[in-house]
Amino acid sequence: MFEKVTKTFQYGAHTVKLETGEIARQATGAVVVSMGDTVVLATVVARAEAKVGQDFFPLTVDYIEKTYAAGRIPGGFFKREGRPSEKETLTSRLIDRPIRPLFPDGFYNEVQVVVHVLSVDPEIDPDIPAMIAASAAISVSGIPFKGPIGAARVGYVDGQYVLNPTASQLKSSKLDLVVAGTERAVLMVESEADQLPEDVMLGGVVFGHEQMQVAINAIHELVRDGGKPAWDWKPPAKNEALIAKVIDIAGAELRAAYQIRSKQARTQKLRDIYALVDSRLAEEAAAAGQQAPDSSDVGNILFDLEAKIVRSQILEGEPRIDGRDTRTVRPIAIRIGVLPRTHGSALFTRGETQALVTATLGTKQDEQIIDALMGEYRERFMFHYNMPPFATGETGRVGAPKRREIGHGRLAKRALVAVLPTADEFQYSIRVVSEITESNGSSSMASVCGGCLALMDAGVPMKAHVAGVAMGLIKEGNKFAVLTDILGDEDHLGDMDFKVAGTANGVTALQMDIKIEGITKEIMQVALAQAKEGRMHILQKMQEAMETPRGELSAFAPRLIKMKINPEKIRDVIGKGGAVIRALTEETGTQIDIEDDGTVIIASVDLEKGREAERRIRELTAEVEVGKIYDGTVLRLLDFGAIVQILPGRDGLLHISQIAAERVNQVSDYLKEGQTVKVKVIEADEKGRLRLSMKAAAAELAAQQGQQPQLQQAPEQQPAQQ
Repeated sequence: MFEKVTKTFQYGAHTVKLETGEIARQATGAVVVSMGDTVVLATVVARAEAKVGQDFFPLTVDYIEKTYAAGRIPGGFFKREGRPSEKETLTSRLIDRPIRPLFPDGFYNEVQVVVHVLSVDPEIDPDIPAMIAASAAISVSGIPFKGPIGAARVGYVDGQYVLNPTASQLKSSKLDLVVAGTERAVLMVESEADQLPEDVMLGGVVFGHEQMQVAINAIHELVRDGGKPAWDWKPPAKNEALIAKVIDIAGAELRAAYQIRSKQARTQKLRDIYALVDSRLAEEAAAAGQQAPDSSDVGNILFDLEAKIVRSQILEGEPRIDGRDTRTVRPIAIRIGVLPRTHGSALFTRGETQALVTATLGTKQDEQIIDALMGEYRERFMFHYNMPPFATGETGRVGAPKRREIGHGRLAKRALVAVLPTADEFQYSIRVVSEITESNGSSSMASVCGGCLALMDAGVPMKAHVAGVAMGLIKEGNKFAVLTDILGDEDHLGDMDFKVAGTANGVTALQMDIKIEGITKEIMQVALAQAKEGRMHILQKMQEAMETPRGELSAFAPRLIKMKINPEKIRDVIGKGGAVIRALTEETGTQIDIEDDGTVIIASVDLEKGREAERRIRELTAEVEVGKIYDGTVLRLLDFGAIVQILPGRDGLLHISQIAAERVNQVSDYLKEGQTVKVKVIEADEKGRLRLSMKAAAAELAAQQGQQPQLQQAPEQQPAQQ
């Protein structure tokens, strides 16, 4: 019934198993990958024919986590998984980026890759098994694909690279790097690091690429023994006559357009050229009694022509589109504290790319609680990136963040997290939001620079300035050029784009996407060195704008007071059903967080109210000391004395013989309920019951002042005695 094929290989400390032929047999390709107890199923389905008029490659990748994989039932009313989590979105992008460039040009058949996480080991992240499974599923399907790819995670512990470190090992690692590639070339890198030098980062990429060959070989064996026949697909023949006509009409015009420095003027000129070509070709076709060529075919020819013009100009040493040489960063303008009520803000402009970034400080209650498949955790630092359509002068949908925005936000977060103070050094939760108000390339790196400055403006004690720069690469044969601070057009027309963020001491985040093979270690070395040069220039501009973080927080930021109480007293502060803490927060206008170890954090925009809450918590949790004098409140009169409260929830017996130095016949002659009196604790028995004395308190206070002890009596009788 089943023609099951299995391949096994050792991958770092883990054994990996690839299986095909048993599950999801109606998909074009399906592979189950196990790494330890983590199991994923990857399927690929491809349409046999492309849609008529299709002019792009419709690839979708969906990575889906199911809670049953961790032995849990989803929360909520419906008890079903909901919309994709941030982790699912980011992993979908991680799979998509290295496989997309490996489908051949002109292949426009719809392809859908779906990866399900079936079982999860908390120590083994499913992302690497998912990437290997997706690559294997496409490879066994027979779809045209220049793969397979392998994928590896690389850690850096005690000066040594670690292949596929566990979640526990990553906690002590200075590097978390994911690399994917084919046998011959690296295609994608995604990483965060603790200010590591460029050569260590590059070493991690090379190490990961070397180690992943075992996975690629296993996929080759799986295809050999269990793969489907390769598709008989050939790219559509090029219409040489149409190409010649388009070049004749638009060649000179396009060259002229790429001499225009302004993005908007250049974009308008290009639109005019596209319209001109369409109308001229339509006229010629009508005159010849033929059908006009497909506009998507014409658009593809024009795009290829644009790429050829821009690439050849750069490789021949001519100025770039905006007139710069290959190493120059666009002009930078920085303004700090641009918004009056935000806790921190910065406007960072680099050429035609601009980010308005804000920083907001919150309390522990504002932390993001993430119900992840590998276990619930809290996130105290959040970075959200938004790019509305007006940033590129366009109209479009405004709403929930798209995959690209989530990915850019995560990259910027990775860049900054290494220089943030620890939770012990700075108890606040932090949210940074980057609003891209103009975009012409490198907006994620503008978000890093603006985010760092906004945090400093908010008074966050950052360890160092962090800057980011987006780099490009153009390669033809043996000639190549590395471009610093790329424009949007250079991103689309180049062979590699990579983003490097870091401090003056080292790299904190590196992201690479490579579209061609043949990018050698030496080329990457040159590119990283040039990126460092650009980063240092931007860091200098940032330091000129703001040398150190502000010494004081914004007047609108909450003030935090940290105190410690006896853990056994936590219930006294919370009260029955939370009544005490609720009253405390409402009456003082504060937020109060209590941890299991007795750490209390009080947050209030008004410091005086915070101090009042602190005083009341100290009262609630204070320990009674024998021999100490307290201001007590008379709660109840008895025949033989009175019950007096000396601390919230702590009262004791004031015996009739301890009220005054002389004989007391009636307690009510000296005391009444609600009266405040000074009492001394003279005894606490093993059950915690207290004995109090007004007589001893009066004697002690008089001795301190060198006077005779004054008798205390009920208030209405005191004037007569005096």
